[in-house]
Amino acid sequence: MKTYLETPRLILREFTEMDIDNLVELDSDPQVTLYINGGKPTARHHVSEKIIPRIMQYYRELDRQGIWAAIEKSSGAFMGWFHLRPNRENAAETELGYRLKQKYWGQGIATEGSLALVKKGFEELGLDVIMAAADPANGASRRVMEKVGLKYEKEMMEPDGFVIVRYRLDHEDYFKKKDN
Repeated sequence: MKTYLETPRLILREFTEMDIDNLVELDSDPQVTLYINGGKPTARHHVSEKIIPRIMQYYRELDRQGIWAAIEKSSGAFMGWFHLRPNRENAAETELGYRLKQKYWGQGIATEGSLALVKKGFEELGLDVIMAAADPANGASRRVMEKVGLKYEKEMMEPDGFVIVRYRLDHEDYFKKKDN
């Protein structure tokens, strides 16, 4: 399992087939999936046949972008995941995302992992734009986006009919803020 990056409390590493149960457990908490699909669990066969293969495809096809398992450094426990991957709607943008088990909410974990990914994205990968999206009612996720420097852009309807809020940060704005 290759480590992608580390923060003071996290290891972000590549997923493996051994993580199927971790993902099923994560997505079986209705509070975790509330703003994703209304709180429905993700079936194990969907994780094993669709999600894990798509994650593995990212590792093969993308240059240092994808989805990583978030592991608690102190215990080795699976906490959830983070992603930094091409935006499916606009390939010129890179999407930041995260999903964590409830027991890790409210501890700054999402902010810590997201800050590290934003920094890596702009400073190492040379990305032009990092964006993130959330359900408008997901205040906690919106606060994380704001804490890591993304700015509210707009509320919009996605092709699947879901309403989302979009946040973004441009390369030049990241470095302007960093230099101040």
